[in-house]
Amino acid sequence: MIRSTVGFFSSKYSYNLVSRFVLPVKYQQLCFHTSRLLDVKGREIFMPSLSPTMESGTIVKWIKKEGDPIQPGDALADIQTDKAVMTFETEEESVLAKIIVPEGTKDIKVGTLIALTVEPDEDWKSVEMPGASKTTSTASAPVTPSSSTEVSEPPSGQVNVAMPALSPTMTSGTIVKWLKKEGDEISPGDAVAEIQTDKAVMTFEMEDEAILAKYLVKEGSQVEVGQLIAITVEKGMDWKSAVIPTSTKSPAKASSVSAPPKPAASDGGQTSSKEQIYGLAVKRLLEEYGINSGAVKGSGRPNRLLKSDVLAYIESNNVQRVSLKADKGRSADKQASTTKVHVPSPPKSGPSSYKDYEVSNIRAVIAKRLGESKSSIPHSYASIDINVDKLNELRSEFKAESIKLSVNDFVIQAVAHSLMQCPNINTLYKNDQIIRMQNVDISVAVSTPTGLITPIIFNTATKSLTDISNDVKTLADKARKGALKPNEFQGGTFTISNLGMFGIKEFSAIINPPQTAILAVGTGRDVLDTSLRKKSLMCATLSYDSRAISEDQAANFLSILRSRLENPSFRSVGSNY
Repeated sequence: MIRSTVGFFSSKYSYNLVSRFVLPVKYQQLCFHTSRLLDVKGREIFMPSLSPTMESGTIVKWIKKEGDPIQPGDALADIQTDKAVMTFETEEESVLAKIIVPEGTKDIKVGTLIALTVEPDEDWKSVEMPGASKTTSTASAPVTPSSSTEVSEPPSGQVNVAMPALSPTMTSGTIVKWLKKEGDEISPGDAVAEIQTDKAVMTFEMEDEAILAKYLVKEGSQVEVGQLIAITVEKGMDWKSAVIPTSTKSPAKASSVSAPPKPAASDGGQTSSKEQIYGLAVKRLLEEYGINSGAVKGSGRPNRLLKSDVLAYIESNNVQRVSLKADKGRSADKQASTTKVHVPSPPKSGPSSYKDYEVSNIRAVIAKRLGESKSSIPHSYASIDINVDKLNELRSEFKAESIKLSVNDFVIQAVAHSLMQCPNINTLYKNDQIIRMQNVDISVAVSTPTGLITPIIFNTATKSLTDISNDVKTLADKARKGALKPNEFQGGTFTISNLGMFGIKEFSAIINPPQTAILAVGTGRDVLDTSLRKKSLMCATLSYDSRAISEDQAANFLSILRSRLENPSFRSVGSNY
């Protein structure tokens, strides 16, 4: 009797004061365990697709344990795919709260719930399993084929082809072009389609003999990973009689969508309105527009109604503001201003003066990665002015011999040899460790219509100026055409971003993790020295990770780089120096 009273009191009164509080375990047993008070809603982690043909995998080892903090880029688990054992990394800061699938579990379907994480400031021990009492059915739904009524098993000899994950971070892709037509035969290794991922346009190849029977997605369509895009049949079968599925959604997606319980609507939203919580600002909005809180779905936790939810409801339903009773009872001297609520009139319908453009996958990933880099990496900066008069004279001599070299070519070679002399700069920072790289592989920032990409010049220190120039031109042309292969832009030990050709005098760049430094190069500018003679100076700014590189190491690198660029006459076109 005492336990029931305490539990009812805490549920009825304490919940109106705070949205959530965490009690010690020994005190949780004294009252009824209500999930909205004591539990934390976890963020779901599903079995990823780590290869284009991966349908299921085996969790070989959990690298993180329950309660361990997770930083962006940390390895969470080792997963055996259909090709090799690969590391699964996460991209968000969190805490591993619950491991649902233990180590050694085999044949876990892609999309199956394997773990739960919570925000760093939340109590991971009180994590709430999705679906509460329906935890078991929710967790097992992606594994059981019968849980999805939208996608049935294809008949014998037919294969429903899903959108592959062509990069570890790919969540959706765009079908740029179909390279095979319906009825065409497919041999192992044949290219079927060109797909734009979050990084570049890549070719999707099939590994089995088949006949392309039907397209399920048109060119130009953006498709989530796992969604069906085509149908193939075995050779010898009538491809025209292929069975078309009723839905292109993957079974994992369909089951995960149907898992959450539907809110009851028989009482007109009264039940939800009683359970919803909101602050004074939300209460004011609801009163001003005469909205019942049960009509608005809250996105906060737990079941908290946010101001943004109410504003979105007002905009979508075109709700007009109503007069408040308090306004009507005001004094007569303010009656004129209070009886009428002046609401700005909406703009008249007509042709808009602007046009919205959808953000490409590449630009979205660039914005996300740079934001994470800026917020998680302690950036430090060092700048230096370099006299490029002798460099320009040498370029003119080469030009007279019909050899065209850019300032950027000289900068790339000078940086490569400076990194050989300063190995502390040629490093990566992973898992709180500094990794010194043996080879100098310089990434060069190239602007494309879809976003910025950094193709790599491998073993840069061993190449001549003409080799570097040719590599830069070839890689830049492939980048603008979207024809770069993954190995041509993934990796690198150091990055150079040159905006001098756009007239930018000086800027600082953001580090591309796990690299520890990036060099920003500006344009040459004419100045007068102490003898009133004109000279051309170029500003170079080094952004470096202060966890891996110290101030004196950064200064030493820039000093060596300046000496190499200010005295370039010892280099020749056909040699490394």
